[in-house]
Amino acid sequence: MSKAERIRQYPFEIRPLSADDGGGFLISFPDFSECISDGETVEEAIQNGIDALQETITALESMGLPVPEPNSGGSYSGKFIQRTTKSLHAQLAVRAKQEGVSMNTLVNTLLAESLGRRESTR
Repeated sequence: MSKAERIRQYPFEIRPLSADDGGGFLISFPDFSECISDGETVEEAIQNGIDALQETITALESMGLPVPEPNSGGSYSGKFIQRTTKSLHAQLAVRAKQEGVSMNTLVNTLLAESLGRRESTR
């Protein structure tokens, strides 16, 4: 199988971007947590995403790192994007700074604690 054929086997997700985010469409690949791209149209986002994926795979190979197989990311990549209000974003940033952790760590902790409380009341 050629490299181009292999690239096309990787699943991707496309979502529209808001006007505040510049409009167009965002493409991401569940098998590669940090490989994203965008485009003005769905078709452009797909082409840009394929280009980004090729570059990501080339970079992994050049560093001697493993390249995930298509569909190895399953349906849960461990990554999701959440839009919030500016005030909530500011509160989270201040709280993370106070606790000396990243906002990502803070939000993960808050979510895990909340889910744990919900599970214990069932």
